[in-house]
Amino acid sequence: MEAGLKFTHFDASGNARMVDVSAKGETVRRATAEGRITMSEQAFAMVREGTMKKGDVLGVARIAGIMASKKVDQLIPLCHPLAITSADIGFRFSDDGRTIHIEATVGITGRTGVEMEALTAVSVAALTIYDMCKAVDKSMEISDIRLVRKSGGKSGDFCRQEPSESTGHKP
Repeated sequence: MEAGLKFTHFDASGNARMVDVSAKGETVRRATAEGRITMSEQAFAMVREGTMKKGDVLGVARIAGIMASKKVDQLIPLCHPLAITSADIGFRFSDDGRTIHIEATVGITGRTGVEMEALTAVSVAALTIYDMCKAVDKSMEISDIRLVRKSGGKSGDFCRQEPSESTGHKP
């Protein structure tokens, strides 16, 4: 380690560790992430019309995203297990006829943020859409997964400044 730098996820010997958040006060925290999946016009139409053979693609993707937001500590090393208080997944069909935009907002009253939970929710929702549509289109692309905004905690609020893919305007 460079002199003067202190990394939160490493001890003085350079060993990985989970950050101790027990001294931090609980605050209301919220994070929103977004992403998108682009697919063939045929697959897009089938999702939109609800005719994909595997069933309600977006309904299943919504549940998968919510479930994933509650299991981040099992997927990403050193993340704290969190008692999520809210999780919402939304979808918007793009006018291009090929892209579904995904947005996840996760909330908690706790000692650490929920950015990873929101990002994971979007990722797993997109992967679920891929899984349910791959029989029709294996060339789908998942992209642009990113944090849009977050509030609460020591670092304060964050709001992405460029236009949001999900809403088309600044958050």
